[in-house]
Amino acid sequence: MEDNTDDDQKFVIKDDDGADDEKSSGWSKLVKEVAVVVAIVLVLMFVFTQFFFRQYMVPSESMESTLHGCAGCTNDRIIIDKISYRFSDPKPGDVIVFKAPSESWDGMWESPRSSNAVVHKIQDVLSWFALSPPDENNLVKRVIATGGQTVECHNADGKGVTVNGKPLDEPYIDRELQTQTSTDTDGVLGAGSCYGDDFGPVTVPDGNVWVMGDNRSSSADSRFHQEDQYHGTVPVSDIRGKVRWIVYPFSRFGGVGDHDPQG
Repeated sequence: MEDNTDDDQKFVIKDDDGADDEKSSGWSKLVKEVAVVVAIVLVLMFVFTQFFFRQYMVPSESMESTLHGCAGCTNDRIIIDKISYRFSDPKPGDVIVFKAPSESWDGMWESPRSSNAVVHKIQDVLSWFALSPPDENNLVKRVIATGGQTVECHNADGKGVTVNGKPLDEPYIDRELQTQTSTDTDGVLGAGSCYGDDFGPVTVPDGNVWVMGDNRSSSADSRFHQEDQYHGTVPVSDIRGKVRWIVYPFSRFGGVGDHDPQG
């Protein structure tokens, strides 16, 4: 009888090697599949964020009660539509997010970026995928007047804000909120039909818009930047998009109205 011990051991060794190779191949395949999925997700997030929609957090109470950003409350998270203004111009009543057009608008804003150069760059890259806020002062206000229109307000006449001499219909303003005493330094306090100081007339340049907060007595909007190069107006090129939805907190989930105050 022949001794096949050595041959059996050889076969066993080959079987073990085959199992190890198969296991290694399985892990390698899994890693590749995960990498592909992650890459696809990142590409979709990049395209989605850069060209279609983006989430922002309401930074202040200037748009109360339409948008919440007050001290002590949960700031609204909003979604902007970045597509609309590629095919049409902003209209009166649109609620928009825009980049501060001049240093006059920056106020107490501070960059969210780290002072560390490496971390700063990482944050920039993450921002492309909406995983970090953009390194710019973004504000949210409502469009009141567009290019070629003249806007003004004089408390003495009791008309409130007018555009081309016509008083506005503004159901989004919480009248009671405007007369409450506030220690906020975001804007001017006051009642009266202007809910603040008189201003204008200001004729909006073509390609720009005049914006104001719904919380007029606590909003540092176009009224407060008339000394800058745009006379308080915002270039359409600085608009990041139209606010469409509140997505958080869930109790406030819903669309954001764009009532035209000019009728």
